[in-house]
Amino acid sequence: MDVHASLADVVGNTPLVRLNRVTGTAAAPVYAKLEYVNPGGSVKDRPALWMVEAAEKAGVLRPGGTIVEGTSGNTGVGLAMIAAQRGYRCVFAVPEKSSAEKIAILRAYGAEVVVCPTDVPREHPDHVHSVAARIAAGTPGGWLANQYDNPDNPRAHYGTTGPEIWRQTDGRITHLVCGIGTGGTITGIGEYLKEVSGGRVTVVGADPEASVYSGGDGGPYSVESIGRFRHPDTVDDTWPESYHPAVVDRFERISDRDSLLTARRLAREEGLLVGGSAGTAVAASVRVAAGLGPSDLVVVLLPDSGRNYLSKVFDDDWLRGLGFLEDDASRPGVGQAEDEHA
Repeated sequence: MDVHASLADVVGNTPLVRLNRVTGTAAAPVYAKLEYVNPGGSVKDRPALWMVEAAEKAGVLRPGGTIVEGTSGNTGVGLAMIAAQRGYRCVFAVPEKSSAEKIAILRAYGAEVVVCPTDVPREHPDHVHSVAARIAAGTPGGWLANQYDNPDNPRAHYGTTGPEIWRQTDGRITHLVCGIGTGGTITGIGEYLKEVSGGRVTVVGADPEASVYSGGDGGPYSVESIGRFRHPDTVDDTWPESYHPAVVDRFERISDRDSLLTARRLAREEGLLVGGSAGTAVAASVRVAAGLGPSDLVVVLLPDSGRNYLSKVFDDDWLRGLGFLEDDASRPGVGQAEDEHA
């Protein structure tokens, strides 16, 4: 029988699919790693599983315990999925910037969600990470996953995502394009690919224009789960230990508008319903591919599903409110399209 013993067994081994329309005239092929087909809906299922299993082995997460984390949503969903499957309680602190869909999904898994203000400095007691740490410390049997500094975050990608990409491309990959949130994904994949290729693979960080990672001022931006925001009153902006900056060879800085509109193009032109950070990564990969030849091969990682952002990225009124969407009278409506193709 083609069956699995548990949900944990189906995390990973996600497909690699060529992009055909959004890449334009680029000679280099661009393949998208579809991480949203993981059972929890995002790339974060991988580190969630690895962090939980490592904590179990170390004896810091025991039966009847409580998983606690500060998360923008996806890591929380992965942890909540594993918690439900293994009988743990879970509590998550999430920034108010997180989409309503992500919060609803966390609660659907039985998680307790504490919504925290986004516009506070890192040292503030109401900051997401402060709240999560306080809850974990005050909860008997509580374990703080701490994805930003947990070495099992990048290890998960070094051990799974990187080898998958190398195998799927038969070692032909020349460029990896990936967003940076906690930094675990780009670090783990990038370090593996550089090692196995003898340094031949170029790692490109896709980053919001305002993000501190690529030299921005740290101001607010609209794309979730990517980049690094820095409140102007933050005193110590210590970067995550999960992120190893040396792995990134260069950055492509992408505007909110390009990120969000690229995500919408992926749905309408490639049939890929993905989130805004995937739009950031694909916009960056198109730039990268434009300067390459047919012997090169670009892999871009798509972290999560657009189903998490129906009230944002795929809501016309939300985009209009940001000034990113201009109605195009030349675009046929549904009825017109049906008439033209009848």
